[in-house]
Amino acid sequence: MVLDNEFHSAFIENIINCNQSIRWVGITDHDGIIINERVRQGLKLLLAKEEISEFAKNSITRHKARIKFESKMGKLIYVFRRYEKMSRCIIPINENYYVFLTMDFEESNFDNIIMEKIIPFIQQEKGNL
Repeated sequence: MVLDNEFHSAFIENIINCNQSIRWVGITDHDGIIINERVRQGLKLLLAKEEISEFAKNSITRHKARIKFESKMGKLIYVFRRYEKMSRCIIPINENYYVFLTMDFEESNFDNIIMEKIIPFIQQEKGNL
């Protein structure tokens, strides 16, 4: 399955516009390869493009290792990690695609943003993927 470039560009644009604390949004495939991405206007990323790509691939590999526990814990809704300079989130779209995003570290309302804005949008649009 290949995502339509125009569709996923609009998809990412909608997610990055959910909240001003969102720094970067990307869609990856099931191998962690970034298909499309967008940076908040005027922002300089902390990691180089190659580092972001490596981070995404490693994150998907770790996620796949934990899938065997889903029967006991339930399906992953999202993963959120806080670092000193930013926060990262991974949200599964389906078994083939994931949304990665980063937020400003200072954002404390991340669960509300993810659960009430981003995930409902993904649920609404994932049938188009």
